Amino acid sequence: MNSTHTAPQLQRLDGSPVRVLVVDDEANLTELLSMALRYEGWEVQTAGTGLKAVRAAKEFEPDAVVLDMMLPDFDGLEVMRRMRADTPNVPVLFLTAKDAVEDRVAGLTAGGDDYVTKPFSLEEVVARLRALMRRTAIVADDASSLLVVGDLTMDEDSHEVTRGGASITLTATEFELLRYLMRNPKRVLSKAQILDRVWNYDFGGQANVVELYISYLRKKVDAGRAPMIHTMRGVGYVLKPAD
Repeated sequence: MNSTHTAPQLQRLDGSPVRVLVVDDEANLTELLSMALRYEGWEVQTAGTGLKAVRAAKEFEPDAVVLDMMLPDFDGLEVMRRMRADTPNVPVLFLTAKDAVEDRVAGLTAGGDDYVTKPFSLEEVVARLRALMRRTAIVADDASSLLVVGDLTMDEDSHEVTRGGASITLTATEFELLRYLMRNPKRVLSKAQILDRVWNYDFGGQANVVELYISYLRKKVDAGRAPMIHTMRGVGYVLKPAD
């Protein structure tokens, strides 16, 4: 378990905890998700059917909704349509089965904001929700969005990265990879963990893509400087302040 809880607490603009509605008919899954979201200091309500979800959304007024595509009464898209009749801007994170690609495309074109495929990591869901709520500007951070490891800094909002004061330009994937490393400083991360966290969309599990992007990052972050990104042979990679 990673003991450093670096991500800042999200709050409503009035200072109260953000509210998330979790909708899935698998009780053990909603229980797990609820625990993870409450650990973030968020308020959580759950619903197991589309009808209950629409009712809960009216009463609870969530800041974001985690919504399973497949529900016993009607599908996630219909739930979202009904919710948005009352609250047009509520961000929705869809949960979809691994093979339901067309579901996901339909969800996003219908106005769903993001999706994760089952099985997913709880950390992934939390990160996506955080990003969605930040984007809709209904929440405020009670801390800065700055990650700092040694002389390397990353602003998670503006996407600015600097090392020793010099600006570093990264692609979107390089940024996600570096963010994951910076959120877990001095912790060895396996290729499997990195693949799951950075390339979570149905990636064929090709570990060599991790090596490739680590080498891209090294060229930008470590070039001409004391190295911060280290390879632990047979285990994975670790980012730590330069000696």
